[in-house]
Amino acid sequence: MTTPPGLRERKKQATREALREAALRLAIEHGPDRVRVEDIAEAAGVSARTYNNYFASREQAIVAAVTADREARVAASVAARPADVRLADAVTDAVVEQYTDPGAHGQEALLLVSTRPALRDAFLDATAGIEPPLTTAIAARLDDTSAPAARVLAASAAAAVRIALEGWIQPAGTAARPGGGGLVVPAGSLSGRLRAALAPLAPAFDAAEGRARP
Repeated sequence: MTTPPGLRERKKQATREALREAALRLAIEHGPDRVRVEDIAEAAGVSARTYNNYFASREQAIVAAVTADREARVAASVAARPADVRLADAVTDAVVEQYTDPGAHGQEALLLVSTRPALRDAFLDATAGIEPPLTTAIAARLDDTSAPAARVLAASAAAAVRIALEGWIQPAGTAARPGGGGLVVPAGSLSGRLRAALAPLAPAFDAAEGRARP
């Protein structure tokens, strides 16, 4: 049974959410190149020093709003799958479900990310955040929190997701507008790319799951 977060953690989460939402709103309104860390902090009602406790750059904050705790949602989705669902399928379905969800900001946010190289890089880097919560979810499914298998599988899944996203969001032309980093056209089905990237990991998931069963 998960322990509810305390007041301190809830306040930290509220501050993180306020910062990332302010970052995305200002980036959409003015363009990310015209947004300063100080502007984001002021819009969220905190100091620039407090901002630096949560995000290392404006790009990181903007992308955090676009992904909106996606890493935790992937892990929660895996944990919610019935025990008789194959682990490889549980992870793949959870990843596809969460990464193809347009989220609250939809296409407007995706366009912003895909037309700025720095934001694209931060968006791809964010896939590494899948590993810690997914490790916990996989370890619970394997009923073994001490073995390295869960972490290896989670790290491999994170790498597969990044590869799929790199192939989906890629430069495909010249600058579309002033300040843009080149028009980027998502290539093909994201769902299909994610499933194809994760498919080679299925035997490893199966082997780990087989060892975990009596």
